[in-house]
Amino acid sequence: MAETHAKRRAELAKKLVDDKIDAALVTSLVNVRYLTGLDSSNAALLLTADGTAVLATDSRYSTAAKAVAEDVELMVERGVATSLAARVAKAAGSLRLGVEEHALTLELWESVRSTLDDEPATVETVHLGRAVERLRAVKDEDEIALLAQACAISCRALEDLYAAGGFAGRTEKEIARDLEWRMFGQGADGLAFETIVATGPNSAIPHHSPAERVVERGDLLKIDFGAMYRGYHADCTRTSVVGAPPQDWQREIYDLVATAQRAGSEVVAVGAECMAVDRASRAIIDDAGYKENFGHGTGHGVGLEVHEAPTLGYSATGTLADRMAVTVEPGIYLPGRGGVRIEDTLAVRASGGSELLTPTTKDLLVLDA
Repeated sequence: MAETHAKRRAELAKKLVDDKIDAALVTSLVNVRYLTGLDSSNAALLLTADGTAVLATDSRYSTAAKAVAEDVELMVERGVATSLAARVAKAAGSLRLGVEEHALTLELWESVRSTLDDEPATVETVHLGRAVERLRAVKDEDEIALLAQACAISCRALEDLYAAGGFAGRTEKEIARDLEWRMFGQGADGLAFETIVATGPNSAIPHHSPAERVVERGDLLKIDFGAMYRGYHADCTRTSVVGAPPQDWQREIYDLVATAQRAGSEVVAVGAECMAVDRASRAIIDDAGYKENFGHGTGHGVGLEVHEAPTLGYSATGTLADRMAVTVEPGIYLPGRGGVRIEDTLAVRASGGSELLTPTTKDLLVLDA
């Protein structure tokens, strides 16, 4: 992977040259991992426009840093950002330093700025923007493979949960913990996010946290879940009915969401406008009279973070590119009654359309109570 990380740093260095920035101070831990391979709770990276890189972390992670980033100079310090800032200020007479303003707390920014001011060099700080996040939006094939594995682990665990049955009489929390253990049993390194298990009227809450509500026959059971595998996050949502045929209103909104989800997924392709994916899904729901019952965006990018670029919403900008990984997840939520969301993770493919990474059936299942 060292070669892969070096290639990523070279892409960022090229961006620095284009923007007339002499060096970048990368403080987002996810971005540091993307550029070096180091997974750490305390790390920062200094990258110059000529491609020279210095990775700073503390002694807890120095051995790991040497193993994954052997081609990068290592600085072992507790105050990683300020130590790199001091390195910058001592290096030259005048330069422009790009910083990730979105990844700096005010306290840390003041510390970095103070360090720069204490040195004789003249350093102009400029906003680096989300330059690394834009690089991360387009995956390489290794990343797609890791995402596919995370999704496969997730889907196998859900299928095992469904096959086991016995949902009625259990709490949402119990079902969530059951699914999570099944994901670990399938090989997950962790959870992509807090598992959402929402039943009955709670299924009308888009991001409901599992509670003590006991599942009843006839409930809608909405599960939004995902495994994390080697840093990459799966994201999938399925909705089913517990122990009884669906009521007419349940079937109606389920079929609408399924149609909307399929319509949005069909738009996912190289060159498609991000907004167009949302528009395709939303039109189905709006035209059926449920405009007020679908308030969130249709999807988002997924990778080293479960929510990352690009955004697929009603105000989204940009277009999809080959090897982007995105979700498509429309929903209808009827307060006090119940709701449906169906979500897949898809990889955009230059060969046409997209590759489905979450193959678990989207049929409206009636689960054994």
